[in-house]
Amino acid sequence: MTTAPLTADHVTAGQNRLIRYLDVGGLILTLLTVVVAVIWAFPLYWAVVTTFKPEHEVIRPFIELWPENFTLEAYFHIIANTRIVRWYINSIITSLSITVLVVFMGATCGYALSQLRFPGRMLLWWMILASFMVPIQALIVNHFVIMADVKFLNTYQGIILPQLIAPVIVIVYKQFFDSVPRDFREAAVMDGASEFQLLFRIYLPMNWGVTTALAIITFIGAWNAFLWPFLATTNENVMTVAVGITQVQDAFGIYYARLMAGAVMTGLPVAIVYLLFQRRVTQAIMLTAGIKG
Repeated sequence: MTTAPLTADHVTAGQNRLIRYLDVGGLILTLLTVVVAVIWAFPLYWAVVTTFKPEHEVIRPFIELWPENFTLEAYFHIIANTRIVRWYINSIITSLSITVLVVFMGATCGYALSQLRFPGRMLLWWMILASFMVPIQALIVNHFVIMADVKFLNTYQGIILPQLIAPVIVIVYKQFFDSVPRDFREAAVMDGASEFQLLFRIYLPMNWGVTTALAIITFIGAWNAFLWPFLATTNENVMTVAVGITQVQDAFGIYYARLMAGAVMTGLPVAIVYLLFQRRVTQAIMLTAGIKG
């Protein structure tokens, strides 16, 4: 029994069938991706559109994908009748402070663990690694008790200090510093450089991209933080915008357009930061995900 040898026509026909199958599969995946994207984005679109509607349109029993009467009344109400400007200032102060302190402490600690030799170094390193097993929410009661004991509730310090725990920043920096050739350090030490000069003039300038990415994602996390600032503040003068926006309420019922306007104004700065630094944010997420994985 013999089989006919494969000809060029048979090979070409098989390749064409495979290409058609791949094209159909790619089209199906593309359509599925579009459907999932629409499902994900529709609540965001609905929230934004709701802010431009008068309240009587918002509570209608049928769906309107676009405002019949376009208005900015909800935004004017939030700006004029709440302390959102103060809350924005508080969020900027706390978020920038947390970002600067977390990056500075992460860089110095990562450098010490990577380049210095001191008693207890490995114990400290394993403690930092083990801290991943403890979710930050499990420490909130301890944080609250400590902040209350030192009279830091309803203060900037009370909001900032518990949010400085960021072991992943230390680990990212240590891994990067471990990869720097020792020749750079030895040459700088021979020239009389101190440890701080080594860190800030040699090691950090080599990874400004990583530092920028970590700073951006730390800022976004600090701006979006809700649980701890909510527990640590009851004074509207100290609330961050994520917490203060929960105070947007009226004595005569719920106004959904105003609530949505407050939510949009809260998330707008983070959205702008993400759009401007999307590449850096993605890089930071990949770095932290690689550490946790």
